[in-house]
Amino acid sequence: MKTLIATAALCLALVGCATTGRLSGEERLALYRAHAAPPQQDMPLYGALSGWTELGDSALAVWTRPSEGYLLELRGPCQGLDYAPAIALTSRVGRVSARFDKVLVRDPTPGPMNMPCFIGSIRKLDVQALRASEKELRQAQVQEREEGQAAPAK
Repeated sequence: MKTLIATAALCLALVGCATTGRLSGEERLALYRAHAAPPQQDMPLYGALSGWTELGDSALAVWTRPSEGYLLELRGPCQGLDYAPAIALTSRVGRVSARFDKVLVRDPTPGPMNMPCFIGSIRKLDVQALRASEKELRQAQVQEREEGQAAPAK
């Protein structure tokens, strides 16, 4: 029940940001945190990631399958994460562990190719609830734009 109330309050707060047309990194991170389980020791990773989403300079969501994602919060800012074309995760025997494994940023600029960023915490995402909240935010943005266009000019 507390989670439902917190999620509803977060959605209402983020709807107020809908007028900009895009959520900031901090707002997106708050949305993902609201739909994340408590921290866990590790996560499975067999093969390649299905995808990833940058959430500011010290967090990202990784998708191990289209319907399974994890919020990774890093132990500090991760240089190049906001414009990296690709990332990789270190792992041991098909498991990525908090505090031991790293996110490797594939930086297209000259210099180090793999900048390691240590993983501070791993939290499993409630992907269904996250997608539903994102859909609500998009609908609120559309409604706000329509109301803005329908308002008579003075």
